[in-house]
Amino acid sequence: MCRRPFVFCLGSLSLFFALASAAAANEKPTIPLDVEKLAERIDGHLARKMKETGIAPAPLIDDAAFLRRVYLDLAGCIPSILDIRDFLDDPRPNKRRIWVDAILDSKKPSRKPDAFSRHFANVYRAAILARVNEEIAVANTPALESWLRNQFESNVPYDRMVRELIGDETPKSGESAGSIYYRINDNKPENLAANTSSLFLGIKLECAQCHDDRSGGNWSQDQFWSFAAFFAGNSPEGETSNKKEIVVPGRKQTVSARFLDDSEPKWKPNDNPRVVLAEWLVAPNNPYFTRTAVNRLWSYFFGTGLTDPIDEQGAHNPPSHPELLDELSQQFIAHHFDLKYMIKAIVSTDAYQRSSVTGDPRRDDPRLFARAFVRGLSAEQLFDSLAEATEYENYRVDSSARFDNPENQTPRQRFLARFAHRDKPTEATTSILQALYLMNSSFVAERTSLSHNKTLATIADSANTSTERRIETLYLVSLSRKPSAAELKRLVAYIERGGPTGDRRTALADLFWALLNGPEFRLNH
Repeated sequence: MCRRPFVFCLGSLSLFFALASAAAANEKPTIPLDVEKLAERIDGHLARKMKETGIAPAPLIDDAAFLRRVYLDLAGCIPSILDIRDFLDDPRPNKRRIWVDAILDSKKPSRKPDAFSRHFANVYRAAILARVNEEIAVANTPALESWLRNQFESNVPYDRMVRELIGDETPKSGESAGSIYYRINDNKPENLAANTSSLFLGIKLECAQCHDDRSGGNWSQDQFWSFAAFFAGNSPEGETSNKKEIVVPGRKQTVSARFLDDSEPKWKPNDNPRVVLAEWLVAPNNPYFTRTAVNRLWSYFFGTGLTDPIDEQGAHNPPSHPELLDELSQQFIAHHFDLKYMIKAIVSTDAYQRSSVTGDPRRDDPRLFARAFVRGLSAEQLFDSLAEATEYENYRVDSSARFDNPENQTPRQRFLARFAHRDKPTEATTSILQALYLMNSSFVAERTSLSHNKTLATIADSANTSTERRIETLYLVSLSRKPSAAELKRLVAYIERGGPTGDRRTALADLFWALLNGPEFRLNH
């Protein structure tokens, strides 16, 4: 419990909860908005901020750039050439929204209709495992991804997902959500407290584990251990009880379980503390839970959160657009924590569909959202896009890597091990080793060879296809767009003279390899 003077406790949840509860008591119930209306409201909030600063937003991207961006973000890979041609030929004025719905409803991509649930299982698995060591992460990835995939396939409300993770009353029963989550955190109360507060409340509570937090959050050591006490019934061996208090290490002081707003639970006989905590955590009047949920989605799609970093909510780190964050939170509650609703609204905005070209250097402030920011692809996005472009089918997306014998790993596992990073998407870089791998690995060399890639061989050997058409096809396959007039003119000359070897077929293969190794392929722009 925070015993410092009131003014120094502004970083805690107590004042925030009090104000939020008072405001909620005086406000009318939130009227649910449909996707288009919320998208308009989002753009309105952003436009007002840009108007105040005198900055005009970047223009919207064309259809080809939109489909590539939304496929990478929702399906985790670039579109197939069939999908990109179908989309470009689609005459419907609202086709962008229609295709987003199709991805979320498992009707697209045409070759991998379950891509959304698989990709978002990757995204949330990475967030949940971000604070654990590599061996624990790899060992638990298959079970966690499988559970998450089922949640996204069924569009389970987000509050129910979190309640199941935190409040599972049988954490040792098979592969339940709770058993996975508690095992990931070594069944240690301090790990569970730190990761739960970061993931679901946007609070970096671990700074107060050993001493009062002086980083700006103003959390006390007592608050950390009172929160950890909800998990005191967990032992490293996986045994559980309904214990509700814990001894603070080094102080020989026992503290009882208390919520982070400093209130005490109203215990009933035989209450499971983890269930009680889960109910408090996901309650609609817990403003940090809903704000953290929508802010995490926002950060995923834009590379920067409305509150950034996303796990440092509090008075010391105010959001860039507080009214927008409030409205997103209210609509998330009004729509019963429907993740797909919130995703549709975000990707329907002009803000999401803006160009990443700077144009005006004043647009470079990432917290204005005046333009899109280039984001590095995750390891999964990069490999699965390579697989799509080169029609590589034989990889297992849900098998765990093997520590004992790397030779038994699939190409995907070896790729993920080499490219995995936890950088911020807008700051992700490709290391020299990664670049060399893309250029020289046997996998990439094989998949871009005429002897192993049927599509490439068909393009090269088609007697009735013009050089221009061949180049356009390779661009659509790899970059999801047609070449510019300048690119086409230069490359037609290169292909027709056969490149350095004088062989047109080899020159086409070289072009394909170059497109897959270029920055345009490796980035979400």
